[in-house]
Amino acid sequence: MKMPTGPLYRSLNDKRIAGVCGGFAKYLNMQSSLVRASYVLLSICVAGFPGLLVYVILALVLPEEEMHD
Repeated sequence: MKMPTGPLYRSLNDKRIAGVCGGFAKYLNMQSSLVRASYVLLSICVAGFPGLLVYVILALVLPEEEMHD
């Protein structure tokens, strides 16, 4: 697996809510549906992982990717 490089952004094109999982998928060079499913499973299965709170914080903190013409 290739190590991620470059900054992490919220996705403008690949988003369901705020683009956080789409941005992580692009950063990790993975399919966004796999990242989304993994995040939901992690949030449900691990009682100590506050999934919704972490998602909201990431949506507020991560910048949106820039538009390229």
